[in-house]
Amino acid sequence: MGKRVNKRFQELQKKVDFEKTYSMEEALANIKNLASAKFDETIEVALKLNVDPRHADQMVRGSVVLPAGTGKSVRVAVVAKDVKADEAKAAGADIVGSDELIADIQAGKIDFDVLIATPNMMGMVGKVGRILGPKGIMPNPKTGTVTMDVKTAVENSKGGQVNFRVDKQGNIQAGIGKISFTIEQIKENFETFIKAINKHKPAASKGKYIKTAAISLTMSPSLSLDNQELIDFK
Repeated sequence: MGKRVNKRFQELQKKVDFEKTYSMEEALANIKNLASAKFDETIEVALKLNVDPRHADQMVRGSVVLPAGTGKSVRVAVVAKDVKADEAKAAGADIVGSDELIADIQAGKIDFDVLIATPNMMGMVGKVGRILGPKGIMPNPKTGTVTMDVKTAVENSKGGQVNFRVDKQGNIQAGIGKISFTIEQIKENFETFIKAINKHKPAASKGKYIKTAAISLTMSPSLSLDNQELIDFK
């Protein structure tokens, strides 16, 4: 099995010019040729930013709703009570609760991809922060997941919201769609995502903000992108 995968990857590598920096148009024109898996591969963007996240004023974190969606089904849970719980259910949340939902999380039962909470419930959610934090699903105002507007938060999460956060080395990775999308859909999602990253550029970040960028599929080598072109997306 391993040899077959390696051979397939080697064949894909022949389709990539590793000395070349691709424009967005060139990369998107080539990306569909790299599809090789039997499933609908995710298109992934990897960025190296010129920030030092150890400093609070250089943390890059936020969310963006991709116009064509992400192509994946997202299960949404909401920690809320009373009217807000009813709003969450009406908006299509998969799981809605308060004490019992927190108890499930404490017991290791996490049957959702996104967790949303109203501000008054964050004291309760804080009890399971150590479980949610490492999984990247702790509600946060910066990603719109701590809010009184649970209706919009649920709809965004279901409709293509991508949360992003720079890691300790200044890297951001995100899935921006599926290879089954049209080139136009991929382009629209890609541009929307990059514009959101540029919008979150910290004032403390000096010099070239996007140092390197690449695009790939779940099972493919990556194409290096023209970072100057991406910096110009506003």
